[in-house]
Amino acid sequence: MMSICHHHVSGKSILLVGLESVLFTAALLCGVQIRFWRDPAAVHAYMQNPAFIFQVLAVVLTFQICFYYGDLYNVSALLRPPSRQLVSLGNSLGIGCLILGVSYFVFPNLLIGRGVFFISLFFAGTFVLLTRMVVDKAWPAAVSGQKIAILGTGALAQTAASVIAARSDLGLRLVGFIAAGTEPSRNGNSLDKPVLGVVDELEPIVERHGVSRLVIAVENRRGMLPVNSLVRLRTRGIRIEDTHAAVSSLTGRVWLELVQPSWFIFSNGFSRSPSLLLLKRVADVCFASVGLAVGWPLMLLIAMAIRLDSRGPAIFRQTRVGLNGRHFEVLKFRSMYADAEAHTGARWASKDDPRVTRVGWILRKFRLDEMPQFVNILRGDMSFVGPRPERPVFVDQLRSQVPYYDQRHSVRPGLTGWAQVEYSYGASVEDAIRKLEYELFYLKNMSAFFDLVIVLKTIRVVLRGRYGR
Repeated sequence: MMSICHHHVSGKSILLVGLESVLFTAALLCGVQIRFWRDPAAVHAYMQNPAFIFQVLAVVLTFQICFYYGDLYNVSALLRPPSRQLVSLGNSLGIGCLILGVSYFVFPNLLIGRGVFFISLFFAGTFVLLTRMVVDKAWPAAVSGQKIAILGTGALAQTAASVIAARSDLGLRLVGFIAAGTEPSRNGNSLDKPVLGVVDELEPIVERHGVSRLVIAVENRRGMLPVNSLVRLRTRGIRIEDTHAAVSSLTGRVWLELVQPSWFIFSNGFSRSPSLLLLKRVADVCFASVGLAVGWPLMLLIAMAIRLDSRGPAIFRQTRVGLNGRHFEVLKFRSMYADAEAHTGARWASKDDPRVTRVGWILRKFRLDEMPQFVNILRGDMSFVGPRPERPVFVDQLRSQVPYYDQRHSVRPGLTGWAQVEYSYGASVEDAIRKLEYELFYLKNMSAFFDLVIVLKTIRVVLRGRYGR
């Protein structure tokens, strides 16, 4: 959990979540004070009302959720021009108002007076806008700027440097490279970072440049690593990382072209504690039951639309590979014409696939075709979160072409997964390799917290219709 938070989540995002929770609360307090500024007794009575704390929580949580799904805490969104952030802010505040309006109708005790609400909304928008402007200006100077040096100057070192440069939001600062052995030693490179010296000068270089993190990117390590110097640096508090571990944690995927079998054997993670598996199963049963109970009216409408749109059954059954390679029948709403593969045989779905029906296009875009898999989850064939199950014919093809492919079958397949929220829909062996890299990262870091992160990201992907096929 800490690895995911520390490496993959921007500190700026965490800061804004905390600050804006306080700002929304402050805006509500200002709203009460201004609405009843002539009547201090009314202000006191308003704030002493036991329901006021729940009213504040409802407003804060609603707008925080809207900000999250409006991409206002997303790393890429935080780098947008202020004008685009302002539009996203306005949209999120507007949607939050609509959600609160419905909530007040259902739960009238949460209702805040109209005057207080609109005064607070004005202050909230102003506070958030000004705070974000200040944070945008101050953030580059405020971050600690963790200084990183890379031991190595070859292709592996260049890959690590590119990944580090892409995560400037985490406050990482690459100071340069340290030449090792017979690797090419260049004074210039694609990132304009200098070669600071040679491996024999490792300790003075680290001290001189204030390096707090050293990434080992030597392609041929035999006899090349200054073991004694590395031990002394490590005991002095310098963080020393293998390239594979550093790149994986910063990108959220395991780079298969970089890893060796020993990495799987000796790296941390890949734990499967009985308590975690039990917790996942209990959560699967609970949420799948709720999903069926709440979603059956929509599922009925979808089934009727499918039958009216094209001939054939509404529910489609297809054999997939699950836990430990066991085959099972996955249930889906039919989104293609009946007998779509009668003349072509099994093939991956592609973008703008002509086999997809009109209703199926909508179902696939918002992933509504997956709703019947609540039944698969209750049966124990699947979990809510895990690698997506693949068809046996494709599994046979991929396990012969993609290293470590069968490792994805060490857990139950999922209704959603890390690859589904981080990578667009794929229809080739190359895409399968990239998705496997994300799946291996999930297997390494599997936890209840990580599952929650994936579920929250999935909701955002579905609402925005991203990665539909």
